[in-house]
Amino acid sequence: MSGGGHHHREILPLLPTYDPPAELDGLGKKGLIVGFFALIATLVGGLMANDHFTQFYRSYLIGFLFVFALSAGCWSISLVHHLSRGKWGVMIRRSLEAAAANLPLVAVMFVPIVFGIHSLYEWSHTEVVAGDPILSRKAAYLNANMFILRSAFYFVSFSLLAMWIRRLSLKQDQTGDPALAPKMQKIAAGSLLFYILAMTFAAVDWVMSLTPHWFSTIYGLYFVIGQGIAGMAFTILMCKFLSKLEPLAKRFSTENFHDYGKLLFAWTLVWTYFSLSQFLIIWSGNLPEELSWFYGRIKGGWKPVSLMLVFLHFVLPFLLLLSRSRKQNITRLARVAALMLFMRLVDLIWLTAPAFSPDVLKIHWMDITAPIGLFGIWLFFYVRNLRSRSILPLHEPYLREALGHV
Repeated sequence: MSGGGHHHREILPLLPTYDPPAELDGLGKKGLIVGFFALIATLVGGLMANDHFTQFYRSYLIGFLFVFALSAGCWSISLVHHLSRGKWGVMIRRSLEAAAANLPLVAVMFVPIVFGIHSLYEWSHTEVVAGDPILSRKAAYLNANMFILRSAFYFVSFSLLAMWIRRLSLKQDQTGDPALAPKMQKIAAGSLLFYILAMTFAAVDWVMSLTPHWFSTIYGLYFVIGQGIAGMAFTILMCKFLSKLEPLAKRFSTENFHDYGKLLFAWTLVWTYFSLSQFLIIWSGNLPEELSWFYGRIKGGWKPVSLMLVFLHFVLPFLLLLSRSRKQNITRLARVAALMLFMRLVDLIWLTAPAFSPDVLKIHWMDITAPIGLFGIWLFFYVRNLRSRSILPLHEPYLREALGHV
């Protein structure tokens, strides 16, 4: 990275400032307003349900998983960018950092799940555990205190690691120190490994334990890839928004969009590989305790949602993203990204809701309003993070290449 100083001298005259567009404020305010009313509607729905907030907590869990996927997914993409040191991530680095900076906010959003633990997880009831030999053997791990402690550990660790790189990125803006890029690369390597391992446990805690008799060793990786898709899809949509506004208008190149489309395509293929691998191994094993999780989703009332995932989360995006011209056109690419982001929500509903209604297709209206509400609040703070610093990393060695100035 000895050439960092040389790039530093060349980049500064390129554009005096990269101040974030003022139009972002309007986006954030709209998110806040929509999110507030959607959450109020969800809360009122919980109060009127006369089920001790059970449905509220179930729907809220889906919303939490959705916004967590956005922050964790964007953070993981930023780690891959720092690790690869590629120019592909330079134009979107600030957006990725702004989303990752919401991890402490998402931690606060987790609090209602702690209060709803008895409505969500059967292993949290001592009388149920006492009468179930399998749950009794898992009780040392699956208990309320350990669940809360592990969750706190995930959030504190993820937030601190994301904050560490974000602060170094800001320092790079301020000083242009060429030693910061390789330092962030080293931090990213350890952070990415930790994220994948910790997310494996988090996926087990938050979602797989909804059906505590069932398990899958590939479950954590399935979530990691799903979060990557959510983060990339959201980032592409933000590129569409920012590419029409100064200072980024006409700064994005078709090569930038092509790179983002290829990443979305790659993660979609990996997601499909993990999904199919998990299904084929369990289905061919033909063990009742393992098949139970899939049976209601494949044979029961949830079959239409399963088919929807096959065709709209894989087949259609696969065919659309094969096109080079579509990946290079931000408008057409953004349509695919919007579909993928919606299907990530459908996938989260498919993963969680059948645990409470395994044989009958039951999607409550709060399963939609809770994610919209939390996303609106999340979007407001994302915009605030994005507006707090330069929209591009000023002294990034590859900024000149990313902008097309070779």
